[in-house]
Amino acid sequence: MLVSLIGYRGTGKSSVAPILAARLGWDWIDADAELEHRAGCSIKQVFAAEGELGFRKRERDVLQELLQRDKLVLAAGGGAILNADTRRELREAGPVVWLTATVATIAARILEDASTAKRRPQLTSAGGVREIEQLLAIREPLYRECASLEVDTEGWDVDQVVERILAFLRKRNLPGA
Repeated sequence: MLVSLIGYRGTGKSSVAPILAARLGWDWIDADAELEHRAGCSIKQVFAAEGELGFRKRERDVLQELLQRDKLVLAAGGGAILNADTRRELREAGPVVWLTATVATIAARILEDASTAKRRPQLTSAGGVREIEQLLAIREPLYRECASLEVDTEGWDVDQVVERILAFLRKRNLPGA
């Protein structure tokens, strides 16, 4: 069994995953970082060389493998839920936690993260807040379809978010919670 964290870029998946994993006594992995490690380059470079289709194939391959692991907290990429098979496999692997935030907060967090511009491509011609709005309109129903639990990260620090997730996992009698 594993716990997957899903949500748009900037909602806190990579920040929450290591702390949640430590509290559970499990391993954790950031799927995007693993993809970059395997590709030997940034996601932005994968997009430039292979386009979004090439990136999504790589993402699918990485997730297919990671979702077979046990006692793992998985920070999935923001667009991982675009693939129907991945959505199904996320649900089958264990609880799926959808981290959310407002568009304004997501945009601010992305701007604050110096590595984002270097590592992540712009996904629409709109960019910025408009891109976030456009992609959330597409992705929110897919996140909702996958989620066992939705956690709004607005105004909560990482430890508080982790506590909310652990409370949910305790109710489900997850070992280690």
